[in-house]
Amino acid sequence: MFDLKDIRNRAAEYDANWARRGLGAQTPTILNLDEKRRAIQTELQDVQNERNVKSKEIGQIKSQGGDAGAIMAEVAALKDRMAILETQERDVSEQLNGILSAIPNQLADDVPNGADEDENVEIRRFMDQPDLIENHPDHVEIGERLSMMDFETAAKVSGSRFVILKGALAKLDRALAQFMLDTHTVEHGYTEIQPPLLVTSDVMYGTTQLPKFEDDQFETTDGRWLLPTSEVVLTNLVREDIIDLDDPMRFTAYTPCFRKEAGSAGRDTRGMIRQHQFYKVEMVSITRPEDSKAEHERMVGCAETILKKLELPFRTIVLCAGDTGFAAQKTYDLEVWVPAQGKYREISSCSNCGDIQSRRMNARYRPEGGSKGTEFVHTLNGSGLAVGRCLVAVIENYWDDATQSVVVPEVLKPYMGGIERISVDTNSKQERAA
Repeated sequence: MFDLKDIRNRAAEYDANWARRGLGAQTPTILNLDEKRRAIQTELQDVQNERNVKSKEIGQIKSQGGDAGAIMAEVAALKDRMAILETQERDVSEQLNGILSAIPNQLADDVPNGADEDENVEIRRFMDQPDLIENHPDHVEIGERLSMMDFETAAKVSGSRFVILKGALAKLDRALAQFMLDTHTVEHGYTEIQPPLLVTSDVMYGTTQLPKFEDDQFETTDGRWLLPTSEVVLTNLVREDIIDLDDPMRFTAYTPCFRKEAGSAGRDTRGMIRQHQFYKVEMVSITRPEDSKAEHERMVGCAETILKKLELPFRTIVLCAGDTGFAAQKTYDLEVWVPAQGKYREISSCSNCGDIQSRRMNARYRPEGGSKGTEFVHTLNGSGLAVGRCLVAVIENYWDDATQSVVVPEVLKPYMGGIERISVDTNSKQERAA
């Protein structure tokens, strides 16, 4: 969450920063509860000290054969007062923590001002924006023409916002994930992790999915949660630890992700852009505070490399204050060109979260020399990439209308077992070859 001592010292700066997100002043309520809690704690300590002194007096009186009845009554009353104060402290602490848990991170100074996504700032592009193609088929139409993408059957077995991929398109989806993992592990130095898909509430709280975004998560009957992103596990690998951190720790994982998409009613209801189950290759870095800004730029470059190798047109934007996510201090989005929509769509989001997650997880490191004790690490996460959205981009950008086929990108051919084009008869050709 936040350093209360720092909020006390810089309350106006905190409120001014939160105001950039459109929030009203938060520190008056925070500081009022903080002051109330500290007053209770002071009184509790005083009462406890008095009780300890009088308890010793009881022993002395009894050792001399005296009557300690009166002072024993005083000690009992002090014990009752301590119980009342402990309850009050717990209630105020829960109230304070609830408020702090619901307030977003402080923004980095260089995040541009702006109210929403319309005010995000483009900083670079790869390849020129393609010309608009009238009546370009979308990935749903292409997938159904190829008989390799089935939303109807998926709806029968699972409901809306699911898909069944078949044959060569399923292979292409898997090829994308393998290519991403190989690039990040071999070229970018990330350690591959195969994480659990079920996590506890404490772990979800650590990366801010709870309590703020509870309505978007799938909870099991035994109180665990389906993974909304492998960031949750990868970041929590250092929870409740004091680690050595000479260099950034870098993790990557390929997992299914599960989200209710509770806040997206009516948006992207067609196709694979927004589903309840999707696959993603995630990147997470754990760094010292002084290294996180450079690591953020590096992470964005790693995500960009995937799109460059796939030769997909994309742009990189920095999110404005009003569009920056809850846990992020600063976020870059990569948006890939989707021909059928005639616009760029998000395919990766790379965020520097500072220490908001590490404070929740109690994840710390010991600075060089160790003279200053321990400090909270900084955490960063980024999609490297969303595999389903990448499949959409490949299908649409590599569609050859003349041959009614999807051309396999050059970098994916080693993963495709000899398939260079995906057409209606691709599967039968593969079966005959086998």
